[in-house]
Amino acid sequence: MSAQNSKGIQTLLDAERDAQKIVQQAREYRSKRVKDAKNEAQKEIEDYRKQKDDEFKAFEKKHTSGNKKAEEDASKDAEEQMKRIKEAGSKTGDKVVQDLLNVVTEVKPEVPDRVAAPPEA
Repeated sequence: MSAQNSKGIQTLLDAERDAQKIVQQAREYRSKRVKDAKNEAQKEIEDYRKQKDDEFKAFEKKHTSGNKKAEEDASKDAEEQMKRIKEAGSKTGDKVVQDLLNVVTEVKPEVPDRVAAPPEA
């Protein structure tokens, strides 16, 4: 009986070692799967971020090109107006200055039509 008990105990110990090996392999496999899943998720996140960044850049390019065109048009219009103002100033500038000087330097006193009554105190 003792030999049989010893053999039974040995069989249980062998089964326990086998079970520990299986559990260890399962843990290693699970750890590997978790690591693989994490890496795969990180790659998906990076791909998604790149896709959204590309979409944003395309959107930005599409919508800011109109602003640049508007700025260029406004700048061109301002330059044309400045050119016209300078041309007008060079053509009639001397006459305008002379007219201003004449108005300022030539005093023409005028008598008012009605004399205002002094304010009452």
